[in-house]
Amino acid sequence: MRILVVNPNTTASMTATIADAAMRAANAGTKVDAVTSSMGPVSIEGYYDEAFAVPGLLMEIAKGERSGAQAAIIACFDDTGLDAARALANIPVIGICEAALATTAFIAQRFTIVTTMERSRLPLEHLVHRYGMAGRCKVRAADIPVLSLEDPNSNARDRLRNEIASALREDKAEAIVLGCAGMADLAAKLGAEFAVPVVDGVAAAVKQAEALVSLGLSTAKRGAYASPIAKPYKGLLEAFAPGKLAAL
Repeated sequence: MRILVVNPNTTASMTATIADAAMRAANAGTKVDAVTSSMGPVSIEGYYDEAFAVPGLLMEIAKGERSGAQAAIIACFDDTGLDAARALANIPVIGICEAALATTAFIAQRFTIVTTMERSRLPLEHLVHRYGMAGRCKVRAADIPVLSLEDPNSNARDRLRNEIASALREDKAEAIVLGCAGMADLAAKLGAEFAVPVVDGVAAAVKQAEALVSLGLSTAKRGAYASPIAKPYKGLLEAFAPGKLAAL
């Protein structure tokens, strides 16, 4: 089985963290292809960054499917470009936020997402509502820039721990969901430290992808996720017109 994992930002070191988490979660017979977007922001922090991350993401998903990937994972907790990717691809496409929430719902009644920046909190609250978890899940922001998670001289991990402690105390959370793909390497350690389940969306998405491929299921191609209607695109986006992207 081949699973494509796309980091929709352009920071290769974050892709390495994501790839390690994905490979540790994957079954022995699963090959993980982790790739970094070739265009867009170095980190995705808010709606503006998210919008400009989508073209590069779609390009990588098209290339991955063409090269034989059987499922794709979008490794950004905003589920960046998820609906567009599902319309584009004929293989299952999984967002790590949706996968993490679905997985956590099996093991806890009340849980909290701890994400990075305050500007990311409201978009994630919207996703929580969309995925039907608003009555069970709260969202907190540790107010840390995404890339600071990779800086050993920053206090990002301490701030993350403090926010988790607050979630357990104030939200009465029974489990924690890490709200950033750049936190993927921290789940096991934080789970042991706080003695609660800590869910990483990358690992959760890998297991969901393996399940869908094993069941022979893919995205429905009628209605909302029907393939895009052929039409010209103009200007800088000409190459992204339906039918052209798959040939890049």
